[in-house]
Amino acid sequence: MLQYGPFNVALHAAIQARGLSLEALRRRLEEQGIAVSLSTLSYWQRGRTRPERADSLRAVRGLEVILELPRHSLLTLLRPTADRTAGPWLPVEELCPEPGVRDLLDEIGDRGERQLTGLSLQDQHIIGRRRELREVRTRAVFQAQQRGVDRWIAVYHHPCRILPSSRTARGCRFGRVRMDAASGLIAAELLFDRALGRGETYLLEYGFGFDETGPAVSEEGRGFRTPQHEYLIEVRFHPATLPARCYRTWRPDAQTALKDSADLRMSSYHSVHFIEFGMAAGYHGIRWEWD
Repeated sequence: MLQYGPFNVALHAAIQARGLSLEALRRRLEEQGIAVSLSTLSYWQRGRTRPERADSLRAVRGLEVILELPRHSLLTLLRPTADRTAGPWLPVEELCPEPGVRDLLDEIGDRGERQLTGLSLQDQHIIGRRRELREVRTRAVFQAQQRGVDRWIAVYHHPCRILPSSRTARGCRFGRVRMDAASGLIAAELLFDRALGRGETYLLEYGFGFDETGPAVSEEGRGFRTPQHEYLIEVRFHPATLPARCYRTWRPDAQTALKDSADLRMSSYHSVHFIEFGMAAGYHGIRWEWD
C-alpha cells in the first residue's frame, strides 16, 4: 500500500500505524518550522486535496521523517500521471526560452516522460580560468512508475548558446542525440542497462564538456516541469577567477524575468550551492556577478 498508494491511503495507514493524532503531527511539523493546518492534514489523508505547492511538499517530507517512513515514500506517490489533471506539469516550451527544444525532443521521441519520478538530481557546473563554462556534471536517481521504462531524455541549454565538445555517461549510455547549434541546445537519450520494474529505482550520471575558448558565463540552472523532490546545484569556480557576488535565482517559466531569491556565500573551496526539498516547478539556478 505504501509503495503503490494512493497517497491519501498510504498517509492514513502510516498515521494509524504510529498511533499519532493529527494535532500531534501538526505540532511536530511546527517544531520543524513547517506550518500546516489540521484541516489540511485531514483533507490529505481523506483524499479531498493533495499537496501541490512547494511548502506543502516540504510538509510531506517532514511527515516522512515524523512517521519514520522511507525517504521519498510519500513524495513519490504524488507523481504526475497521464490521467491526472490536478497540479502543475509544465510543457518544456514554457521552461526553455529557445523555441527549437520541442523539435529536438520530437526527433528523439519524447515518450513515457511521466513514467519516471525524479527522486534526487544533483548538478555541478565547473567554471574555468577565463570565466567560461568548462563542464556540467549531473547525478540523478529516478523511480519507475510503470514497468518497462528504460531511458530518460536529458536536455541542456548553454547560457551563451555553445554546444558541448564532449560528453560522458556512467550507469547509462547515450542513445540518440540531437543538437541545435544556433541556440546551444542539446537533447540526449540516456539508455538504462535494463527495463525497470514498477517502483524500481535507477542511478545514472552524465556530463557535457566545453572548450576553454568559450565566452564568460554568469548564470546556470535547471528547469523542472513538475515539483521536484530534491535538487542540489553547485557552481565551482577557478581559484584565479572568483565572482564578486552570487545569488540564488528563480522564475516560474521562460516568459518571466529571472528573480534573485537569496544571497549565496562562497566557500573556502571556491564554490557556491543550494539544496532544496519539495521544490516548485519552474527554473531554479544560481547567477553571479564578476565585478
